[in-house]
Amino acid sequence: MALASERQELILAAVRKQGTVRLADLVERLGVTAVTVRRDVTLLADRGLVHRVHGGVTLPYRGPQPDHRTAPFGRPQGQALVGMVVPTVEFYWPAVIQGAQSAVAAADGRLALRASAYDAQEDRRQVAALLDRGVRTLLVAPTTTSDAGLDLLRWLGSLTVPVVLVERVPPPALPTLALDAVTTAHSLGAGLAIRHLVTLGHRRIAFVTARFSPTTQALREGWQEASASLSLSAHDGLRFEVPPYGSAGWADAYDTVLRRCQEAGATAVFVHSDSEAIGLVERARDRGLTVPGDLAVVSYDDEVAAASDPPLTAVRPPKRRLGALAAEMALARMADPTERPVHRLQLWPTLVVRGSCGGEAGATTFTQPVEA
Repeated sequence: MALASERQELILAAVRKQGTVRLADLVERLGVTAVTVRRDVTLLADRGLVHRVHGGVTLPYRGPQPDHRTAPFGRPQGQALVGMVVPTVEFYWPAVIQGAQSAVAAADGRLALRASAYDAQEDRRQVAALLDRGVRTLLVAPTTTSDAGLDLLRWLGSLTVPVVLVERVPPPALPTLALDAVTTAHSLGAGLAIRHLVTLGHRRIAFVTARFSPTTQALREGWQEASASLSLSAHDGLRFEVPPYGSAGWADAYDTVLRRCQEAGATAVFVHSDSEAIGLVERARDRGLTVPGDLAVVSYDDEVAAASDPPLTAVRPPKRRLGALAAEMALARMADPTERPVHRLQLWPTLVVRGSCGGEAGATTFTQPVEA
């Protein structure tokens, strides 16, 4: 049996010569199983060397996609049914959904929403259900980790309706997956918070989070990168995971964080998200600490931060704008499925300075979206 590299060279040669090759023909020509051929083709497609089509493989370009009617000025004809799949309709996502819904309604379309609970198989089931409903374009925040996540992304890339990723981008393993995406620069948002605290004289800054999500991961990376780039003291032992504010055992856990911050000499905390920051301020007060005098606090989300006592300085991701831009990109892709280049748009968060960090309340660091 030929080595995998030899088989893949033969597949590439056949595609270059014929343009399109059926998988069944490759099985016969190479004398291997269909599973082996599909694995080889998947590896080639992930590297951007071929493009998978139904039952075969072709050269890597985005050819015309059927069943997309267009109208003057790039607007799709008729009412567009836009599908949206998000991991949850709680926490971060309601404002994103509202932004998408507003943009779709402004284009005389209708949004059909489904939730999938951070599960690749459920993502695929919900997308398939929306396709059966007749959606003409999709906004999806899929699971992108593990083999299941990669398979899901490959499948999304093979659909004949346009797909826009929301708060997700294909991982390095799929460098040429031609899907539009709109994301928030969460790690940069963490950097805004850390840099602001440093300008106020803080050198030991803890990071506190209550739940794991892709946003949490990006914020942790941003906290670490900013701390390193600013030559802050080692942040070992200054990362904490706590129960959600108000859940069983939350008060004892928050007290432990405050005690360990005092022992480590941390004078500031960056907290994901607002509710946990409010709980931390509450426990600090009960322990006789003042905010911001003894401890500066910055939260991430800015949904209820202004209602805290004192009002919380917060990093505000542009959630509604993110959803609106994703919907606008999906509608534009639907109107121009072949000539429009792939778009990867990244929005910067905003830092809103209030009373919890000791800075000048009322100041706002305004940032512009950038294309990545």
